Amino acid sequence: MEPDVSVESMCTIRIAVLQVGPIPRSLFRDYTSLLTIHSKIDLSSISSFYTEHQKSPFTHQPWDSGCLRFKFIVGGSPPSPWEDFQSNRKILAVIGIFHCPSSPDLDLVTDQFSSACKGYSSSLAHRCFGFSPGDEQLEDGSKKEGNLILFPPADRQTLEMHLHTMMQDIAASLLMEFEKWVLKAESAGTIVKTPLDSQASLSSEEVIKAKKRRLGRVQKTIGDYCLLAGSPVDANAHYNTALELARLTGDYFWYAGALEGSVCALLMDRMGQRDPVLEDEVKYRFNSVTLHYRKSFIQDNAQRVSPLTFELEATLKLARFLCRRELAKEVVELLTNAADGAKSLIDASDRLVLFVEIARLYASLGYERKAAFFSRQVAQLYLQQENRLAAISAMQVLAISTKAYRVQSKASISTLSSSKENEQSHADFGKMHHHSVVSLFESQWNTLQMVVLREILLSAVRAGDPLAAWSAAARLLRNYYPLITPAGQNGLVSALENSASRLPSGTRCADPALPFIRMHSFPIHPSQMDIVKRSPSREDWWVGSAPSGPFIYTPFSKGETNNSNKQELIWVVGEPVQVLVELANPCGFDLRVDSIYLSVPTGNFDAFPISVTLPPVSSKVIGLSGIPTSVGPITIPGCIVHCFGVITEHLFRDVENLLAGAAQGLVLSDPFRSCGSPTLRNVSIPNISLVPPLPLLVSRVVGGDGAVILYEGEIRNVWISLANAGTVPVEQAHISLSGKNQDAVISISSETLNFVLPLKPGAEVTLPVTLRAWQLSAADLETATGRTTSGSAGRQSKEGSSPILLIHYAGPLGDVGEAGNGSAASPGRRLVLPLNVCVLQGLSFVKARMLSMEIPAHIGENLPRPLGSNSIEATPGSKNKIDRLVKIDPYRGSWGLRFLELELSNPTDVVFETSVSVILENSGNEDGSAVDQDAEEYSYPKTTIDRDSSARVLIPLEHFKLPILDGSFFMKESLDGPAGGRSSSFSEKNAKAELNASIKNMISRIKVRWESGRNNSGELNIKDTMQAALQASIMDVLLPDPLTFGFRLSTGGSVGEDQDQSPSSKDTVLAHNMTRMDVLVRNNTKETIKMNLSITCRDVAGENCVEGDKATVLWAGVLTGINEEVPALEEIKHCFALYFLVPGEYTLVAAAMIYDANEILRARAKSELPEEPIVCRGPPFHVHVSGAA
Repeated sequence: MEPDVSVESMCTIRIAVLQVGPIPRSLFRDYTSLLTIHSKIDLSSISSFYTEHQKSPFTHQPWDSGCLRFKFIVGGSPPSPWEDFQSNRKILAVIGIFHCPSSPDLDLVTDQFSSACKGYSSSLAHRCFGFSPGDEQLEDGSKKEGNLILFPPADRQTLEMHLHTMMQDIAASLLMEFEKWVLKAESAGTIVKTPLDSQASLSSEEVIKAKKRRLGRVQKTIGDYCLLAGSPVDANAHYNTALELARLTGDYFWYAGALEGSVCALLMDRMGQRDPVLEDEVKYRFNSVTLHYRKSFIQDNAQRVSPLTFELEATLKLARFLCRRELAKEVVELLTNAADGAKSLIDASDRLVLFVEIARLYASLGYERKAAFFSRQVAQLYLQQENRLAAISAMQVLAISTKAYRVQSKASISTLSSSKENEQSHADFGKMHHHSVVSLFESQWNTLQMVVLREILLSAVRAGDPLAAWSAAARLLRNYYPLITPAGQNGLVSALENSASRLPSGTRCADPALPFIRMHSFPIHPSQMDIVKRSPSREDWWVGSAPSGPFIYTPFSKGETNNSNKQELIWVVGEPVQVLVELANPCGFDLRVDSIYLSVPTGNFDAFPISVTLPPVSSKVIGLSGIPTSVGPITIPGCIVHCFGVITEHLFRDVENLLAGAAQGLVLSDPFRSCGSPTLRNVSIPNISLVPPLPLLVSRVVGGDGAVILYEGEIRNVWISLANAGTVPVEQAHISLSGKNQDAVISISSETLNFVLPLKPGAEVTLPVTLRAWQLSAADLETATGRTTSGSAGRQSKEGSSPILLIHYAGPLGDVGEAGNGSAASPGRRLVLPLNVCVLQGLSFVKARMLSMEIPAHIGENLPRPLGSNSIEATPGSKNKIDRLVKIDPYRGSWGLRFLELELSNPTDVVFETSVSVILENSGNEDGSAVDQDAEEYSYPKTTIDRDSSARVLIPLEHFKLPILDGSFFMKESLDGPAGGRSSSFSEKNAKAELNASIKNMISRIKVRWESGRNNSGELNIKDTMQAALQASIMDVLLPDPLTFGFRLSTGGSVGEDQDQSPSSKDTVLAHNMTRMDVLVRNNTKETIKMNLSITCRDVAGENCVEGDKATVLWAGVLTGINEEVPALEEIKHCFALYFLVPGEYTLVAAAMIYDANEILRARAKSELPEEPIVCRGPPFHVHVSGAA
């Protein structure tokens, strides 16, 4: 069989192209390429070379539209035994090519060419072309006559023109030779035979039959020459004659050949035009052709040469003629029949040609897998020959089929395809192979892929191509390790090592082997290397900046959104960086990676290689580092790995696609999961850019970087040293605070840092920072207590509770665009310095409460002066400052003294001394809204609290009372909720705010300080404790009663002098004298109160002295059952008179039962039942009754 057969093959003239003398291979390839473009010569162009010696037998020669077709056989071919049967199989012309500089002797070239032409007895024209001749050769060649033609040096276009002229000459010579042969064949007795005839017996009957068949065969041969001469009409006439004669003599083989020629003549006459009628005619004739070829085989079963090859060629010709997607079903049927016929072929080379043609036709239809199957059949036939050239051919054929089997080498994939196209191809791959299809045929398909790769490995080893063998073994081991036994894996390792030993050192391969490598993470910048954007136009250039790096969340950002899908990462030129990758070895042998480093195609990065060993079925996360060398963008597509003696590039994208396929069940397994590695989220490679060198501050705490241990409230200085470890100076710096407990930092010496700017490389500065320990929360105390109980020292600080020192600094501004990202200035940096403070529990509060003490007042003509009046007690010249803490309660009419009792506990192992100081209220500050800076401070004696002991500290408080009882004080819960906040009135909120402001004012006046035996001092934070104590005492101590009562004398106006209201005051009431008195009842609410007032007078024994038989006091007026209405925030007066019979000490008490009490009054009285009466009782007033004068 012959390759590349088609219906038009019978009209093609074969020309052998031979190399004459030594020629460089590249030049010979160029010269032959000049010939191949002249495979078609029009008849109209050869008229100047054509000479008609006698009348042409081609009476219907189409000189205007016809042409001669050439097929150049480079290197020639041996003569075919079937040349008489099909004239197109003959070598009808020979062209020699020689390189004049390499072959200077033209006589020798002529002899060599003549000797080469003797092997082609059927050739009718000979030409020897010489290229690039010298002057002497041109002169010598002009003197020689014959077939030697020299082409002077010229450009390719000129050479093509000259060659076209020479091919026209050859075409004219062949046409004239064809005419001579046809004329000779018709007149003389031309003998034509085939190997089938040589096999036949020489009986008399056969000789007679051969003579009868000769005429038909000659007509068929003349028809072949008519086709070669480009005259299809003449050819068709001779073929019809041959068909009739072959049918009469039963020469089925030649009948089929003539019928094939008639189909070719028909198509040539139509000049490429196709229609369904023509296709049906071609199919009908070719079916007849195959039928008659089959008849010629059945006719003589004893013959050893079978016409089956011609039957299969006819089938392939018809399949190639019909080969298009619309007729795919018919073409597949024809190719299937041809493949079945391969079993009967005797010669292996015929089977090889058949499988090649079938594979090519399936590929033309787009049936890649069928084409790949027959390509493998071709490769197996090559491998059966067991020689190097056959192995090379097998390897090349298998390389073509790898695309259909999805095992192609990366070297065969075009590097010009963009990343977007690659992603689309991966997506299409997933669409083409549906989950169900892949799961159904996964085992068989993977096995077939393994077989293909194993055949490539075998052919590469036989062909002596170690790089191809290494590539095949690498693909086999990487992609199909789950299906390979440990012994097979070791065998592949040996193949890799053996192939690498035959390769030069440093050889690269496009196909990676092991290990599997995926991106693990980009480590977050250390806190001392954060990079922030810089706004040089603003004084606060760092505002709004966020640290660089692939952060999921950063506590330092200010909520700005990132519109980009990819994270931004900035690296600094000259500073080492690191990327974490994960390596996996899912095979059963130790994997030694000689070197691995990051692949950076942009060329502005120096990667540091490392070596690593992976045990069997294991994974490991390693850090790959390097140093950026120049400014600009940078990409990291994967890693460069030197393993098994060859350097390969492992792309992260390939592993991502592999893991995605494993998750969908499209590939065998996940190598990382099989090694026990946890599943990672998809790590996207950020956009990395490089910036010029930046300063780098390195911090340390003087005295050690351990935590600073402080007791609650302790104050201490910490010294922090900053050194510039960069290569450029620090020109701008700003210090700020962040994190929790920022108020623990009392002061930072920012001036010291600003004074030393610019801080040159290698310079150092030390900054003092003053710290004050904060108050531990209840959760911290419980944690510390539990750790202490379990044996720990209890010196624990909650993580993240310490304040953070932020230092934003930057170097020179730089030029516009220097950073490579369009920024006007190089970025700055931020040093995040946590102030590691471990706060230990010092003095702890056990409980706190408010205590009050009342001393009854004496009755006079005037009520006690209200708070803030210029009373004797409030004068600055009073004898003792503590007297200012004892005030007359203007709403109770009694002396009042209030204490805040703090119970302190010392759970530590040191002794504490506590001291309480109170800032006395300035009498001129009537509103008391703020603490006067110049106010006097009164200190109480110190209290010592021993280790593991407790003590109570009493803190006297100034008078504190609100004048109005309002409903807002009983609406704490409702005020806290949103609904209550909306429904409450502005006045209620104002009253609540007034109460809170008063409580905060009082708290700010009290200081509790401590000292320990370790020469440490601090201040207790009692704000929250006092707040809780005062809030709990609002009802009982701080809020006024709904009704307040006061007594005064209504006679003797002179009695109302500014007398001292102490118990030592002069007597103002005389016995046996009618004394007029007024009781004043004040309503402290915002609503009118109806009441039943009663007045009682008691003696020193507490007995009622105005009622009963032993009454010692007479009265005038009404003392009980007094029904009155008191308007809101006003007072009423009720007059009465008492007549004391016995001198002594008496006490007057007023009480009132309130009618129709509202919810506010019941809440103040803590009444639970709605019918329960509300009684308001006033404080006692002392009356000193003296005897008569």
